[in-house]
Amino acid sequence: MGKTVLIVDDEKNIVDILSFNLKKEGFDIVIAYDGRTALEQYKKVSPDLILLDVMLPLLDGFEVCRRIRESDRKTPIIMLTAREEETDKVLGLDLGADDYITKPFSIRELKARVNANIRRTDTSEDTSRQVGENTDSFVIDKQRYDVIVNGRSAELTQREFELVSFLAASPGKVFSREELLHDVWQYEYFGDLRQVDVAVRRLRVKVEIDPEQPRHIITKRGVGYYFES
Repeated sequence: MGKTVLIVDDEKNIVDILSFNLKKEGFDIVIAYDGRTALEQYKKVSPDLILLDVMLPLLDGFEVCRRIRESDRKTPIIMLTAREEETDKVLGLDLGADDYITKPFSIRELKARVNANIRRTDTSEDTSRQVGENTDSFVIDKQRYDVIVNGRSAELTQREFELVSFLAASPGKVFSREELLHDVWQYEYFGDLRQVDVAVRRLRVKVEIDPEQPRHIITKRGVGYYFES
């Protein structure tokens, strides 16, 4: 059985283009034209990835993303937006979206993003290696895809967990944003480096006692980020 992609967009011509091209890639396609139907289809089919437009009838994409992330931190969500405002992109990522693509987009870019997110999810599910250690009430729990800070779950999304796990696997080693985008997001040619900064900011809010003075996820100014055990 192939992977299932839920396409959520109220513009039929865009849905048709996305459906045609993703079916050629071997994906099964489920469609919703509004936010409420999107949530119904999500519960019904449990898709492997969601392409989610921001501007939707009934419930907008931000609200759909928020509701899905209340119980599901693993299914990749790629936001589709025709708006260029930085705040819209950051809001989507803050709500737990894994990625965003601004319309108009190339089909080549879209397929690369979809395949990268599907591949990333498959890889993380197949990996059972324990990474990280108990570092002063900071425990990376590979089995639960979570970080336990002072005995409490940080409730990370899968992307956030993969980011902290990757950094913690090489404590003290500085990774550039480009390296993180390649190794964690698994993007070869596409990607906005700001996604890395937003993800780090969200991660710090969840796992650091004081996000403004982080002890574990450290910035190397002008270079990138590293994990301090």
